[in-house]
Amino acid sequence: MSSHWQTFYETQAKPDNYDEQMKLVRSFVQSHLDQKVALISSGGTTVPMEHNTVRFVDNFSAGTRGSVSTEYFLENGYAVVFLYRWKSLEPYSRHLQGSQILDSLDVIQGDVIVKEESKSKLLQIITKYQKVENENRLLRVPFTSLFDYLWFLRGICTELAAFGPKCLLYLAAAVSDFYIPSEQMVEHKIQSGGGPLSITLQLVPKMLVPVTTSWVPHAYVISFKLETDENLLVQKARKALDTYKHKLVIGNMLQTRKSRVVLVTQTEEKEIILSSEELKKGGEIEQRIVEDVIRRHEQYLADR
Repeated sequence: MSSHWQTFYETQAKPDNYDEQMKLVRSFVQSHLDQKVALISSGGTTVPMEHNTVRFVDNFSAGTRGSVSTEYFLENGYAVVFLYRWKSLEPYSRHLQGSQILDSLDVIQGDVIVKEESKSKLLQIITKYQKVENENRLLRVPFTSLFDYLWFLRGICTELAAFGPKCLLYLAAAVSDFYIPSEQMVEHKIQSGGGPLSITLQLVPKMLVPVTTSWVPHAYVISFKLETDENLLVQKARKALDTYKHKLVIGNMLQTRKSRVVLVTQTEEKEIILSSEELKKGGEIEQRIVEDVIRRHEQYLADR
């Protein structure tokens, strides 16, 4: 299995901006070695079908889990490397998506003003954002394709190894299970004139193997499992724990992912459920998830 992931990096080119981004990661790491740090991955990964990419395979992830969770980790004192899909949701700015920002503003006598009913919410968001920015506790690293994501995952993990058990990995990105190797991709746009298209996708190497054994062996590693069949959820979470030897799997069903999750360890299954009343009041299940995860991380540090 290890040779499979090694072969992936030997055959797939790194992102054009890889060296530039990793320089920023190293600087960020050096600034926060005395703190707890979280690597949070977020959003979906595209699988290109051509080198000059026009068509690609994608998934529905908007980056909600990762972006929301990032805010709660920051509120609890963590420094965060936010590895996110470009143009997916980001912490703080997620509150002002689409028409939300326009609905918060008004024009009076030629001046743009914030509506009175929006001021308290905007003030709270901006205050939190500016505090994090002033403390330099959030580094954003964007990716688009599966290849970008996996290159940055390895590079960032390697740098974060210096934190030892103070490092937490919260791998919430929806990573594709399949891809087209570079040597099998055509150079230019696939033409529809050629008739029906048939492609063969290869399995993506399971990178949790090197994550837990080589790159950040002392980190507290959390993975996520999304299913549509309730009967498979805990079963597959336990299989992942047995296979990759990490600390925690957070499982959720597609239909109820915003209101219910199950936290699975080798010895425990714990549900977190948000009621319909809590959801109506703007409650976010990620707050409860992060509180629980931080408690587990603190216990992990105490045990070591």
